[in-house]
Amino acid sequence: MMVRGGRRVILYLSFAAIVLLLVYSLVQQTCSSPKNVMVPKSQFVEGVDKKKYEYHREMPLIFIGGVPRSGTTLMRAMLDAHPEIRCGQETRVIPRILQMRNHWLKSQKESLRLEEAGLSKSVLDSAIAAFSLEIIAKHGEPAPRLCNKDPLTLKSAVYLSELFPNAKFIYMVRDGRATVHSIISRKVTITGFDLTNPKQCLEKWNAASETMHNQCKKVGADRCLPVPYEQLVLHPKVWLQKILNFLDAPWNDAVLHHEEAIDKPGGVQLSKVERSSDQVIKPVNLEALNKWVGSFPDDVVRDMPNIAPMLAVLGYDPKDNAPKYGSPDAIVVENTNDIKKNKNEWNRRIEDALGKTVEEPPAEADS
Repeated sequence: MMVRGGRRVILYLSFAAIVLLLVYSLVQQTCSSPKNVMVPKSQFVEGVDKKKYEYHREMPLIFIGGVPRSGTTLMRAMLDAHPEIRCGQETRVIPRILQMRNHWLKSQKESLRLEEAGLSKSVLDSAIAAFSLEIIAKHGEPAPRLCNKDPLTLKSAVYLSELFPNAKFIYMVRDGRATVHSIISRKVTITGFDLTNPKQCLEKWNAASETMHNQCKKVGADRCLPVPYEQLVLHPKVWLQKILNFLDAPWNDAVLHHEEAIDKPGGVQLSKVERSSDQVIKPVNLEALNKWVGSFPDDVVRDMPNIAPMLAVLGYDPKDNAPKYGSPDAIVVENTNDIKKNKNEWNRRIEDALGKTVEEPPAEADS
């Protein structure tokens, strides 16, 4: 335990040093700039077509978040299939820098040290915004609309909405029992989650969901849209129309067939280390909706309303242990039947796309 804790301290200190170096670099740029601007208003990324794409803090960024295993990868794959939107793989560093900022704010001593060093809120905000924007803009192909999918960023939605005043947020919501079952069965390591203890994982899910739910409410309905995973799967066209309207993005049928854009230029690029990559190679289907049923111990099932009260808040019945989420659209039924019928072919596609996957590093959940 001490070794693990020591490693985390070293990680935080190393990352803090990187951030402070970035801040110092920005300050140096400020001193040498005749206009004395902390961060240039806009910058450009050049695409393969030689077209220049502008990016800046006022652009309409898209943030996708939610508790891991709640459909965030499916959501970003659908949007990545849109010719005008690029999300890309998880960056992992953006939630960490946001978490680090939260730790600084919680420590009165650390906050005082930063202030005394001239690192005021405005300086840190500029640095964090610049750092995040560079990562979002440059870790994938250029596009008219940029999107970030790091699930845990939704825990800082209010702060991100201040850094990026025209950004919008998609909050993926899923039945917590399905989310926890997926985390445990697929061995998804998230800091603070004990994969041997379903009750503890449900409590952790509840805490994270409460934080994200409150953040989304504070950001406001005009900028944060909760999307129920189950309804997105059952009725993809209805919900994608709603999502694209919310984002002020034009409709494009490609979003209904994200699997056709896997690893294609301007399409859906996958990470070999993200646990959900293998699932989004398939079209939208019903495989994952009810896998959790019957997987929890009896005592946990009986006490579910107390263990995970956010289930009811998010519209799920904690006492219904075999819920019917709704009737699927015909295309979803067809997709599901095709996957069952041609299981070997879909497995081959997964192997061809991802090869041998490696263990995903743990996601940071505490903040």
